[in-house]
Amino acid sequence: MKIKEYLHQAYRLDKRIQSNIEEMESLREMATSVSSPSWDERVQTSRCEEAKFVRCVERIMDLERRINAEVDNLIALKEQIRFVINEVSNTDGRMVLRYRYVHNFTWEQIGDALDADRTTVYRWHNAALKHAVLPDVPIKI
Repeated sequence: MKIKEYLHQAYRLDKRIQSNIEEMESLREMATSVSSPSWDERVQTSRCEEAKFVRCVERIMDLERRINAEVDNLIALKEQIRFVINEVSNTDGRMVLRYRYVHNFTWEQIGDALDADRTTVYRWHNAALKHAVLPDVPIKI
């Protein structure tokens, strides 16, 4: 794994957590909504003893457990990424890496924060990546 791929893992994991949270909110809406009664005649050979919302609640609980585990992974990964970034000697490069991979800033936001144009930000980024070193046991998602 290269250093850039390693650092970019936090962004992907953060997006996956956000996606799972959106799915969980959708499931919560379904679980709390009231369905309209059906007036059609139905022949039912077996009777389901559970309410329909129970399956949604079970999926919500599973999703919450998965989200909590992913948040724990994200916290550990960001802590390790901060350590890698702090080992970079150049202050400008360190700031670019921190804004990009810890705070998930866009290139434009980084340029605004550091009062630098895009070309300068790219140059600092590339120089910092050359000096960054992967940890002995990198966290992989």
